[in-house]
Amino acid sequence: MKTTLLLLAFCLVSCAPYARRDPMSSSIDALLASYTRPEVPGASLAIIKDGKVIYSKSYGLADVENNVPATTATNYRLASVTKQFTATAILKLVDQGKLSLDSRLTDVLPGAPLYTRDVRIRHLLNHTSGLVDYEDFVPDSQTVQVLDADVLRLLSKIDTVYFPAGAKFRYSNSGYALLALVVEAVSGESFAAFLKKNIFEPRGMSHTVALQNGISTVDNRAFGHSRTVWGFIRTDQSNTSAVLGDGGIYSSVDDLYKWDQDLYANRLISDSLRRQSFIPGLLNDGTHTKYGFGWYIEQYKNLASVYHTGSTRGFRNAIFRVPDRHLTVIVLTNRNEGEPIEIARKIADLVIAP
Repeated sequence: MKTTLLLLAFCLVSCAPYARRDPMSSSIDALLASYTRPEVPGASLAIIKDGKVIYSKSYGLADVENNVPATTATNYRLASVTKQFTATAILKLVDQGKLSLDSRLTDVLPGAPLYTRDVRIRHLLNHTSGLVDYEDFVPDSQTVQVLDADVLRLLSKIDTVYFPAGAKFRYSNSGYALLALVVEAVSGESFAAFLKKNIFEPRGMSHTVALQNGISTVDNRAFGHSRTVWGFIRTDQSNTSAVLGDGGIYSSVDDLYKWDQDLYANRLISDSLRRQSFIPGLLNDGTHTKYGFGWYIEQYKNLASVYHTGSTRGFRNAIFRVPDRHLTVIVLTNRNEGEPIEIARKIADLVIAP
């Protein structure tokens, strides 16, 4: 009898957490199941609703070689999720009266090639500049990393564009590298320093950094990985990883929560400029694109939503926002595979579903 009572008590204690397990948590864990297996690069997740983090969790390893677990404070290379910060830096200068969205690139960036004379700042922001992608000129065999200033030099060696400025939408990493140089030319500060002083520090994003080799470091760093037949191996940097304007920021879901809250307010820039970030670009023929200033714009369940993905060697990330529902889902991963944006949308489904 005593043995039976002990077994019953053990079962009540050990089984209780499973009995009370939130069904949404189980669904989220299922979506991220591939990131939880032993010795695999991981993921960090945050769900933000009505100004609060309602769910956050990390899976797998930030550093496979050294068996370091991922946490919500782990800093991942954001890749193209960086572009919303580059756009905000530009808008900050516009707010200060030092720049205009209609400024010509050749007027604000010393050394800009003459063929870019019709390119305006807004064309760079919404990917309608027509500038050729600098990555097409960087051979895989090159071992020296490209910097933002090198992008300008590469573009200065050619005299062609994909199309006249404002004629079409075509995603351009070159445009955002040049925007980082514009920030430096107009502000007189390095791009990384400008971000730190004007965005990261004011918002308390103390561990977010635009990484410069030999100058800055990344706390709680996640290292990128790729799958091979022998398992995952570290593939953390490519020869274009040091270009800051298009993808060089490292951050965590903890810090990005603070950033997300700013996107509802006007603490960093005027409300009118902030709103323009989420307005589709307008082409010369009056057609709207599906991109604003650093954000893709789409309809989700008949609701306006904005998002951005980031993909680079060893990292895949996504931030998905439904502002009318005050909902944001952030998924950061340190592996060169998977679709975090689809995971984010499915998680949004779970939260919004009646």
